[in-house]
Amino acid sequence: MNNKIAAVILGAGKGTRMKSDLPKVMMPVKGKSMIKRIIDTLEDLKADEIVTVISPDGEIVKKEVAPYKTCVQDQQLGTGHAVNCARELLKGFDGTVLVIFGDTPLITKETFLRSAQKVHEGFAVVVLGFKPQDAARYGRLKMNGNELEKIVEYKDATDDERAIDFCNSGCMAFNGKYLFEILAKIKHNNAAGEYYLTDAVEIARKMGLKCTAIEGKPEEVASANTREELALLESYLEKR
Repeated sequence: MNNKIAAVILGAGKGTRMKSDLPKVMMPVKGKSMIKRIIDTLEDLKADEIVTVISPDGEIVKKEVAPYKTCVQDQQLGTGHAVNCARELLKGFDGTVLVIFGDTPLITKETFLRSAQKVHEGFAVVVLGFKPQDAARYGRLKMNGNELEKIVEYKDATDDERAIDFCNSGCMAFNGKYLFEILAKIKHNNAAGEYYLTDAVEIARKMGLKCTAIEGKPEEVASANTREELALLESYLEKR
């Protein structure tokens, strides 16, 4: 594989809990939209490709991320489906592909580069984890040494797994050579009928590929679904 880095930003969310007409990723954090903050970080690390997944009525997001490419997720069928919408735009890409949620704007360049480094070391999937003060209902990262065995959703976790304090932030990095092959194997036989990106770890391992996780700070991987959480992001930024 080569040293190139691409990013897929998931920006199709409606953001109904924000009580705003704006798409969620357009909500401002200290005067700049969440998605623009992510783009700025990716420009800083000199990403070779940036693709944003938008909803059919996401014209405002398309303008915000210009001149970078966008693709449309016609139906919200889950995170795995959203990333797969970028398949044509990233066809043949043989570097690291970062998958970033558009409502997590504070992840640093250094953390993205650490993820890419792990891909270079031979891991096909790298998950960005964190250790929150209250693990609550986050998915758990089940490690075995330096390898990630699986991501366990809270509702499916045993008591032992719920005792794990290493949690899934949602952000992942993939070896581009395998990304879309992995996505093609994700099934939607779950209660929501959605394609979950978190299934990628188990699928990659069944393909004989290695997965791992790196740790980020809780305030770095924080996301915003409500205005209260937006205010929290602003307070984290002020402390930098």
